[in-house]
Amino acid sequence: MTASRSVPGSQEFLRDCWYLASPSVALAPGRLVGTTILGEPVLLGRRRDGVAFALRDICPHRGIPLSEGCMADDEVECAYHGWRFSTDGTCTAIPSLVEGQDMELQRIRVRSYRVREASGLLWIYMPRPGTRGDGSTATTPPDLPPEAGNPRLATQTVMPCHVDHAVIGLMDPAHGPFVHRSWWWRSRRSIHAKERRFGPSEYGFTMLPHRPSRNSAAYRLLGGRPVTQISFRLPGVRIEHVRVGSHALVGLTAVTPVTEHSCALHHVMYWTMPWLTVLKPALRPFARSFLEQDRRIVEKQQRGLRHRPGMLLIDDADVQARWYYRLKKAHQRMVDEQVPFENPVTESILRWRS
Repeated sequence: MTASRSVPGSQEFLRDCWYLASPSVALAPGRLVGTTILGEPVLLGRRRDGVAFALRDICPHRGIPLSEGCMADDEVECAYHGWRFSTDGTCTAIPSLVEGQDMELQRIRVRSYRVREASGLLWIYMPRPGTRGDGSTATTPPDLPPEAGNPRLATQTVMPCHVDHAVIGLMDPAHGPFVHRSWWWRSRRSIHAKERRFGPSEYGFTMLPHRPSRNSAAYRLLGGRPVTQISFRLPGVRIEHVRVGSHALVGLTAVTPVTEHSCALHHVMYWTMPWLTVLKPALRPFARSFLEQDRRIVEKQQRGLRHRPGMLLIDDADVQARWYYRLKKAHQRMVDEQVPFENPVTESILRWRS
């Protein structure tokens, strides 16, 4: 049994990565939404033909957020002086110009970001500063199981911490009976030894298929004999795929950095069980309660982290946290040296009590 005291790795955000920006349903045609991702102001929008786009949310004229404006003829119109920009960021009109005041409008640009949309989710590519990034050494948006069509349930909260601490929380196997103690999930009396097999997977690792723990009461709603597989991949995405006979449930949790001290935690669920659809009004408050429990414990943790302590990571409960920091280093090497990604995770059996 070993324990190691370590200081978290680089506080720099992972770049050349795809981050979850928003559920698709939150971005109606003609709507502009301003947000912050990795400390950058980002404008999300959708044209009338349904195509989504993302621009830097700052007008180059006088600095007002473009999200304060509107869509006009499928272009972004600034609220301050009516400057217009196409959805690729090119300036197309400056209303104040008069005859003879010629300007090369196409030379005025707002930074654009690549976006992809799949399974009812909008992903945004965040390259290194000063580059557009061609994606040749980038992670890709995760491929969800085929059962993931449109989200059945989507919730979100803001975690008041650096992204690393929120991501580690996704893979922490020992906090459940303490942080999520409740009649419908777990209690301290239910703690028992567990053993799981893990293996490397694309940009991360996977807890290989297994029966859910007997102290995970919520799985009983699925009926039958569920089998679950849980995968983690950079930059901070956890996907649980549960199969019950011919039916399936897919849960995606993604952490998107907002600032150095906050991040958005998205939780999205897909399922094929008709009885879960009937229970959806009751499931939403449970999902929100679960995220709120995580948010509150992280908020308390920040009071200690302000003193910048090392972290005492132990075997085997904290091995996944160690893997995360090693994966970050491997990704950084891939980006800096333009070499293939080398996954540092090896097949392992981990044991802990929870």
